[in-house]
Amino acid sequence: MSISCVFTKETSNIAFLSPVNYNRPLYKPPMIFGVLNISTNIHILGVLDVCCESVQHLLITQNQAFLHPCEHAYIFLACVYACFLSCKAQLDTTLSQHHLLGSKQTAVLQTTGDDAMASDPLVFWQKVLKSVETTALNSCVLYIFCLQWTIWLANCKLKTIQELQEKLPSLFETLSAGVGDDMRYSAATGKSSNAPLLVMDPRRLIELLQICTFMAQGAERLNEGRSSEALTDLQTASSLPAPRTLVAYLHLLSGSCLAQMSRPQMALQCFRKALETDSHCVCALYQSMLIYRQLGNRQAEIQALRLLHSTLMLPSATETVVADTHLLSPSLLLRSQSMSSLLSVPSALTVLHSLALKCLLHGRVSDSVEHYLDLLAALHSEHQYRVHAEVPSLPRLPELYLEAGTALLMAQRPIDCVALCDEVISTTLEVLPEKVVLEEPEERGEAKTGAVWKEGEEKVVMLLWTGAAYLLQGHCHTHLKDWKQAVTHYTRCINLLVKVCFKKKGFQPQIPSTDMVNKQRKDLCILQRLKGLSLAGRGISFTQTDQLKEALRDLQLSLQAFPECVGAGLWYGEVLWRLGRRHEAAACWEKTWSITTQSTVEIVPVYLQEPQSGPLLDSSELRHRLQELGPT
Repeated sequence: MSISCVFTKETSNIAFLSPVNYNRPLYKPPMIFGVLNISTNIHILGVLDVCCESVQHLLITQNQAFLHPCEHAYIFLACVYACFLSCKAQLDTTLSQHHLLGSKQTAVLQTTGDDAMASDPLVFWQKVLKSVETTALNSCVLYIFCLQWTIWLANCKLKTIQELQEKLPSLFETLSAGVGDDMRYSAATGKSSNAPLLVMDPRRLIELLQICTFMAQGAERLNEGRSSEALTDLQTASSLPAPRTLVAYLHLLSGSCLAQMSRPQMALQCFRKALETDSHCVCALYQSMLIYRQLGNRQAEIQALRLLHSTLMLPSATETVVADTHLLSPSLLLRSQSMSSLLSVPSALTVLHSLALKCLLHGRVSDSVEHYLDLLAALHSEHQYRVHAEVPSLPRLPELYLEAGTALLMAQRPIDCVALCDEVISTTLEVLPEKVVLEEPEERGEAKTGAVWKEGEEKVVMLLWTGAAYLLQGHCHTHLKDWKQAVTHYTRCINLLVKVCFKKKGFQPQIPSTDMVNKQRKDLCILQRLKGLSLAGRGISFTQTDQLKEALRDLQLSLQAFPECVGAGLWYGEVLWRLGRRHEAAACWEKTWSITTQSTVEIVPVYLQEPQSGPLLDSSELRHRLQELGPT
């Protein structure tokens, strides 16, 4: 008599077929004969219990003349193997708290005369493997051990695997060498019978477990900063047979190790190999972009971002690539946090935003406008971009509008910029508070660098967005030389900003000044910068209508709020020169040119950079004036 375990891939069913003579008087066919449908909603432990009960009902409670006890165990273990692999989608954390072979399962092994039960999984498997070491069940139990290995790996129990490798090194050597070409038990029974048909070749499973274990260990060590040790693990894994997807991942992880070891060029070579091996390995393209960013190669970074976005937009990039491993996908075994972070890729929208912003910051204005318009269109369309991993979210919509408006202004499209700013203002203006008071955080909270005060945070953000929209509209009217409208919009921005007061501990609320600004407090820095730019814009507009007194006042206030404002400094000197205070003007220009500020291109929001349009002063012409003036 023989029993075959058959897996039907299309229906996710397991059938157990037997040529038993149903006319025998003492035989009652149990429910295991037929088809057991394994729903993905059923926990794998429950499925195994059902199978165990059915198989034991067949093998143990029936007439013992039918099967040898070893055959009982052998067929049972084949059933466990099939059920487990067919339910591989249920490899969740609950499994890690159980032995794969529980009380019902080990009862079958007890037919060999051994009691293998133990609470500790390492002790348990040591006993089980020892009890069958010289029996015909050895190869079958080793395959069942591989299922336990699968559970440990899927639940990131790398320390448990490592402990067992240290205690039973010969076990893993045996698995690596192979434990037989089939699962026959005729030698123990003296009967001629066929081995059960398995749903997955155990040798393929062992190879998959070995390479995924090395990769998971390498990822953990890389995350801990042990790059050289991680690279050794990955080199060992590269000598093993593996599907194309895993080979690409090996190149990717090796490149990440080399990048951490400050070998960026070698890392780029590994990322290129990963893409050549598997064109779906978009995480290698993303890591290449990060390397170019680290090296300061802006052109290559922008090209990589453009290629990454194009790749993510392809339908194949959003489909899960299943390696040639039949039932068990490598993605089920590589689920550690370290591995997930290395394989993470931003969404297509996030990449498109990065591309638009980089183009804007580095002079590719027309490309930036195109990307921003595509981004806004995508956000408003019904089409949803698929996100491949958890990544930092996009800026909020008003901020994206402000960035896009800045790009349009730089592209000489002020009318379109005004329209986008109107959208921001219409969304936020009605909900703005009459007054916002920012309190100094308590001493215990001051250590939190960059923390924004919780009280009134959302109100301040909306107020800053509205103020920035008015500022951009003022720049647009300046570009159009509509000085009256420019003054109006700059004034609206200033009137909003004076609603924000800062309250120090033990003092009354007051309008923030430069000496109150702490660089760790981003909201106050932005507030002062916005105030300085709006005052400077209004002052420059006054100079164009010969309102020099008002211009002098605003430009002086601008420099008090934002001392690093180059435009305000130069125009302040220009107003002084026109008023006949030439030596003061010369001193102002010299002071402005001597200011050395760190680049804020990547730090300050792009819509709060000093405008490059509108009336500008030629520094070479100003220096010529100073030469004519003589020594100050």
